[in-house]
Amino acid sequence: MRPLFSGAGFLLIAFVLGSCLSIEAPCTRSINTRLLDLLDQARLQSDLDIIDKYLTDNNQTAVKDPAGIRYTILNQGTGSTPCLESFISVSYSGKLLSTGKVFDSSVSPVEFQLSGLIPGWQLAFLKFKEGTRAVIYIPSSLAYGSNARPNIPANSILVFEVNFRAIQ
Repeated sequence: MRPLFSGAGFLLIAFVLGSCLSIEAPCTRSINTRLLDLLDQARLQSDLDIIDKYLTDNNQTAVKDPAGIRYTILNQGTGSTPCLESFISVSYSGKLLSTGKVFDSSVSPVEFQLSGLIPGWQLAFLKFKEGTRAVIYIPSSLAYGSNARPNIPANSILVFEVNFRAIQ
């Protein structure tokens, strides 16, 4: 009795079935809008007014994202754009807008899962391509809100200069 499939025919069927059965990892390209709906709109608007005044007073321009962040592209990257599930490699410096005091920085690249970061970073990095250098202005409600952190008082507007190295 002759086998039903042999040689190249078997390989072709195995390839087709394997392709049909492959499971791709999810790729979420936006943050949960319910999170944005829960923001304190009065605080958000107050923070945006402060950020916009800072930008005007310092002769700087920034993209005004409808969700509330502001960002300035220093160098546009040409690589891929991450998903929320992505791990990103980035070097950065974070400071308080109110005082200019640096509260955290990393000269060497550090790896983070984008979904585990503050909403302001999620919103920004979902728009950035690998290789992008940018300054992100984050209202307090898209950062840590009324929760103080070490070196970050409650309701602080944050400014990050970021160098998006790669998607891991």
